[in-house]
Amino acid sequence: MRHCIAIFRCYPLLPVLLLSACAATPAFNTNGVDRTLTPQNVATHPQQATGKQVQWGGIILGTTNLEDRTQVEVLAYPLDANARPQSDGTPQGRFLLEPTGTLDPEAYAEGRQLTAVGTVTGTRAGKAGDEDVSYPVISARQLHLWPGRESDGVTVFGYIGFGAGGGDTDSEVGFGF
Repeated sequence: MRHCIAIFRCYPLLPVLLLSACAATPAFNTNGVDRTLTPQNVATHPQQATGKQVQWGGIILGTTNLEDRTQVEVLAYPLDANARPQSDGTPQGRFLLEPTGTLDPEAYAEGRQLTAVGTVTGTRAGKAGDEDVSYPVISARQLHLWPGRESDGVTVFGYIGFGAGGGDTDSEVGFGF
């Protein structure tokens, strides 16, 4: 009977433990990051931001492998507490991401969400549709691609339940997941 009581006391913790195992977030090194800088204000005042560290994220608009580097165009969004872009928020402008080395355009495909930590290296003139824009450029030292929204959260298949057997002998307790 003691085992029965112990199992019932621990049972409410099981979902919490299972969910916490699925909730891993990337570890970003944000030492020195200037959180006041956004792509919009860097585009208008690049001289004040060049050389500063930023953590920006958003939705990839395009990825281009150039001769010596990859260039990723990103539509920036505010980041949540885990540094994931909140695409239901107000866009914060566009920026170009240039990591060291090259990236696979299939992995860094249009529509994917990413978060980057890096150094503002200046701005570059470009076009967004018919509009002339000034893109802040960051040299990324950390990148994280987020899984698609359709795979977010936890999906549990099967059942959760418990039962107890009785009778004249010792009780049996079981549970399933």
